[in-house]
Amino acid sequence: MPKFAANLTMLFNEVDFLDRFAAARQAGFDGVEYLFPYAWNRFELAERLDRNGLVQVLHNLPAGDWAAGERGIACHPDRITEFQDGIGQAIEYAQTLGCKQVNCLAGIAPAGVDADTLNATLVDNLRFAATRLREAGIKLLIEPINTYDIPGFHLNRTDQAAAIIDAVGSDNLYIQYDLYHAQRMEGELANTIARHLPRIAHMQLADNPGRHEPGTGEINYPFLFAHIDRLGYDGWIGCEYKPAADTVAGLGWMRG
Repeated sequence: MPKFAANLTMLFNEVDFLDRFAAARQAGFDGVEYLFPYAWNRFELAERLDRNGLVQVLHNLPAGDWAAGERGIACHPDRITEFQDGIGQAIEYAQTLGCKQVNCLAGIAPAGVDADTLNATLVDNLRFAATRLREAGIKLLIEPINTYDIPGFHLNRTDQAAAIIDAVGSDNLYIQYDLYHAQRMEGELANTIARHLPRIAHMQLADNPGRHEPGTGEINYPFLFAHIDRLGYDGWIGCEYKPAADTVAGLGWMRG
């Protein structure tokens, strides 16, 4: 079976955030991920990881004003300085947390900006970020996200992510492949994973519809887990889903 990381933004919402590290360890997880670490003292987060013997698998680059509905700024031509400043903050946190990869959210396309300008901005920002992060020993990831949940999100298909990687031309840029988002946008999960596996550094999961735990919807997760094993994927899979009820009660899928 693959290595599963608890997404602490989504799981264990029954307890305060800093207590979710212990809850994840008690539930059998070896790694954790979450959207953003920046609201907390990085040394306190590192202490929670160490105390519970957990690996920090992933977090995102700063992504604008999340509470106001922003979902990344990497494609915004008027936010380039803000994006570049966020790389330094992300490196500072990732190094303290021992996190070896960070994800860049491309963002919702701003009104009135043509597609060529959006793409050029994204490519330039990713080239900058990939270089800075390589110097720090950290991988950069990009994630296609479905446009049903986030209308207007600029990066929404796997082939599009691969084309962006080609345009950036860096050996430090990879795909974060979220099975839930991919199922909603394009399906064909098994063949897509096989085709793009050399470029996939991280995966995430949730079932569809509902974005709940595996086994609650249409995705054949037992088949996919076996398929991913056969392909030789040795990265983590983040459990980024909304528990249908209690988090721990819904973990039967992970225990087989």
